[in-house]
Amino acid sequence: METVKPKSAMNNRSKKFVQTFQKVISLKSATKIASNNGICMLNSNLKVKEDSFTDHHTKTNGNNKNKARNKAVMEALIARLFAGVTTIKASYAELQMAQHPYNNDSIQAADQAVVDELRAISELKRRFLKKELNLSPQVTIMLAEIQEQQSIMKTYEITIKKLQGEVDAKDSQISSLRKKLDECISFNKSLEKKLNSNASLSLFVNLEFSMLNHTHFVYFLHHTLRSIRTFVKLMIEEMESANWDVEAAVKFIHPNAVFNKPSHRCFAFESFVCITMFESFNYPNFIFSNDPLQNNHQNHYFDKFKRLRSLNPKQYLENNPNSSFAKFLKSKYLQLVHAKMECSLFGNLNQRKLVNSGGNPDSAFFLAFAEMAKRVWTLHYLAFSFQENVNIFQVKKNTRFSEVYMESVTEESVSTTSGSVESTDSNSGEFRVVFTVVPGFKIGKTVIQSQVYLSLMDSPSSS
Repeated sequence: METVKPKSAMNNRSKKFVQTFQKVISLKSATKIASNNGICMLNSNLKVKEDSFTDHHTKTNGNNKNKARNKAVMEALIARLFAGVTTIKASYAELQMAQHPYNNDSIQAADQAVVDELRAISELKRRFLKKELNLSPQVTIMLAEIQEQQSIMKTYEITIKKLQGEVDAKDSQISSLRKKLDECISFNKSLEKKLNSNASLSLFVNLEFSMLNHTHFVYFLHHTLRSIRTFVKLMIEEMESANWDVEAAVKFIHPNAVFNKPSHRCFAFESFVCITMFESFNYPNFIFSNDPLQNNHQNHYFDKFKRLRSLNPKQYLENNPNSSFAKFLKSKYLQLVHAKMECSLFGNLNQRKLVNSGGNPDSAFFLAFAEMAKRVWTLHYLAFSFQENVNIFQVKKNTRFSEVYMESVTEESVSTTSGSVESTDSNSGEFRVVFTVVPGFKIGKTVIQSQVYLSLMDSPSSS
């Protein structure tokens, strides 16, 4: 007999089967969707990991931005502080500048600028400590740089004003010193003029013919030599201004002369002038004559000496254009100042033409020459006032030094002359004459020493 199963039991089994099948289908489907490269991951876990990474990245970016902003703010703060310090420095420099010379308005303005800047820096400090800084870094840095540049420019301007003030003060001091120098030079020239004209002449005040002696000649000779050296100095200055080769000129006068110092070259020019001016000094009126002098001639020369010794040469020449002195001056000028020399010194021959025609130029060069010529001419009158023969002499080159007939023109030689004379036979050498600077004079038996330039030379082997 066939057994029949109940219908309800069958339905229950079918439901369980369907549920189990759905679970398997759902598990496979879920596994396929959630797998990645063979690694199975739950969807719910994946979603949680993505959200965590996003939050961490956002927080990191935010921290970096804050750090960058804080760094920029600090840089702006430091720039502002440096600009403030520069401003204070400039204001303080302006404050110092306003005190010399004193300027009340500038002092108050500079003082207020310092106070304002200190207050601004103090306010920055307060806001920094309370973390209330609200700065725009780019704007603040730009403004700080502008402020600093302006302060630097102000400092430069103040420094320039200070330096300009120092330059003006130095210029004023230089002008004052130059003025004093000009006054001193003018005063010295006046003293020199008085010295040259009056120092030796005081001995001749109220001098009578019966009182005349050789000392008067020596005094007036020194008076004359001062004038010669003044003219020589002026002549050398003119030569240097005209770019003359002074060394070549010296060699032309004394070809083989050896000088102990370069400054001694002036003695060569002095020698040339003296040789020219004193030539024919031993002849009456510088003209050769065989006529013996008479006693009345000596009184005549002495009277001329007293009359001419203090006269202005230019005035005398203008009043006496045909006098013996005028002829003497003309002759000596044309002999001493060569045409080529005058042309190179002055660019023309105007002075020479004027002198040759009997005129008298107004140049300082000619006036110095005229004063020198007057003194030589007057000395000549004084020499012929003595009742004795007058002679001049020069010392030959390489002559041994003799204190009787010579004196040295250089102090160096004078200080050692005595020793060298006493040891002329020593191996160290001896002083010998290089050339005569000023000729010597013999009035009767009285010798007025010549002035010579000496040089130390080796003793001859035969000595």
